[in-house]
Amino acid sequence: MTGPRTFVVATAGHVDHGKSTLVRALTGIEPDRWAEEKRRGLTIDLGFAWTRLPSEAEVAFVDVPGHERFLGNMLAGLGPTPVVCFVIAADEGWQAQSSDHRDAVAALGVTHGLVVITKADRAPDRIDSVVAQARAELAGTALANAPAVITSAASGTGLDDLRAALDAHLAELPAADRDARVRFWVDRSFSIKGSGTVVTGTLATGTISAEDTLDLSGDGGLTTVTVRGLQRQGLAITAATPTTRLAINLRGLRADQVRRGDVLLSQGRWMTTDLVDTGRVSGAPLDEAPEHLVAHVGTAAVPARLRPLDADHGRLRLDRPLPLVRGDRLVLRDPSSRRVLGGVVVLDAEPPPLTRRGDASRRATALGDADEGPDVAAEVGRRGAVRRAHLVTLGLLAADSTTPPSVTEIGDWWVHDDQLDTWARRLDRAVTHDAATDPLSPGLTLSAAATAAGLPDRALLPTLAARAGLSSTRTHVRRPAPDDSLGPAESGVHALEQRLRTDPFDVPEADDLAALGLASRELAAAERVGRLLRLAEGIVVLPSAPALAMRTLSALPQPFTTSAARQALGMTRRTVIPLLEHLDRRGWTRRLDAGHREVTRPARPGS
Repeated sequence: MTGPRTFVVATAGHVDHGKSTLVRALTGIEPDRWAEEKRRGLTIDLGFAWTRLPSEAEVAFVDVPGHERFLGNMLAGLGPTPVVCFVIAADEGWQAQSSDHRDAVAALGVTHGLVVITKADRAPDRIDSVVAQARAELAGTALANAPAVITSAASGTGLDDLRAALDAHLAELPAADRDARVRFWVDRSFSIKGSGTVVTGTLATGTISAEDTLDLSGDGGLTTVTVRGLQRQGLAITAATPTTRLAINLRGLRADQVRRGDVLLSQGRWMTTDLVDTGRVSGAPLDEAPEHLVAHVGTAAVPARLRPLDADHGRLRLDRPLPLVRGDRLVLRDPSSRRVLGGVVVLDAEPPPLTRRGDASRRATALGDADEGPDVAAEVGRRGAVRRAHLVTLGLLAADSTTPPSVTEIGDWWVHDDQLDTWARRLDRAVTHDAATDPLSPGLTLSAAATAAGLPDRALLPTLAARAGLSSTRTHVRRPAPDDSLGPAESGVHALEQRLRTDPFDVPEADDLAALGLASRELAAAERVGRLLRLAEGIVVLPSAPALAMRTLSALPQPFTTSAARQALGMTRRTVIPLLEHLDRRGWTRRLDAGHREVTRPARPGS
């Protein structure tokens, strides 16, 4: 993937000002692809050509139509392209579509480009005035101070100057991010016999390699596709980096299943949306715009409905979902007109519902506050909790950002502290209610606790329980030091404790436990609070019994038999075997064979 830098440049300007002729003169390639275009001498659709500059940098041109009837095609060419050559003919000067293309460039936020004066041989005395007029018309745009180059494709005048100026200008551009996620807007699709479906477009960020798996977003939603092969400027390549004009051969997809405006995406790394909140960046106030519009973004043109929130902010409902993030530029066009209304920038690709009176006004104020940059803490606060990766997907967060104040990171979740406090109160109430309703309860199951608190993910429970002053285990959430009173089972457990304190190894029989009202549930509750130890089903001793047994067993000749242990402790075979197995599990004794054990850890005084 090493080699000369590659660039993509679009043309812009009024019809018949020589855009295609200029591209042909620079590259030696005819950009007009259709017979009708050649017959009429009029660019109708997008044209493509490429050349190598003096520095060896490769530049591909996207030639756009200038006629007002093909405004949509023009916007599809400018949409994904980072650099523009704004063309003005010396003999005609600034014209109506010059203004349309200027407005489109401003709306799209194109910040790099050149002003090219063409047909200089036809009106050499007008060149200075045309340049001055262009500067005046471009005032307030990123091209206001762009280098101006005087050319004549017919005579060849200025073409070397244009190549040099373009070379110098492109060399100053920052390198595009090769590691970014891919969003490749399709501008053409066709089928090649023996190869199948091919799509073309401009790769502005990210890297695409042969055999990559991508998502195709279109009218039918998301479709998984595989890259069969890649071509750049007619040559097969194994991988492509930005910024590049690219032809991609896709496997498992018919040509009629993809069209201009569809988009190839890094798999699983984009969210599509049909509802966005926007801020005006150019054009008329949004509260004066028509309700029904066409929104242009990338190579897509999508019918949309505008709900103005104030003059500078509005909500767009798109006819189909698109992969949009904060910072994306959209051009708005009235479908009944051939003029650009203006441009907006996406401020929120996942906006909140507007359901109450005054919500629209409050939302406009919030968007105004966010014009200069997202308030990440506020975005987390609005959602309560959100996965960090989702904020990155929405364009609200850089991949290396740290948590802002008032936000707690728990695993891959970012949770606002206010939300944590709300969840903690809910969980505390639920645990308190559970304990009051059933004193023998082991606590809330993790599933019940998560539901009671309203958590989106059970993995948040340990942090939340700690914040609420509760204890969480692998199975339950409860008070960390519960009252050892066992409600209705208290009297039976107390009586059993008294009996075992008198003789720690006088293990009660099933009838004794039943008489005390102690079944499995009551015994489990007593064990949880540390008052009893269950050695096996129905075999219960005090928690101190194992240590007391070790004192006796350590005094026996080693190794000792099960019978010797039974006699020394005064227990039955039914009760001594579970006790010995418990000591084995703790590593205090070791079983040698079916009838013998030995002490592995001598009893300590007071143990």
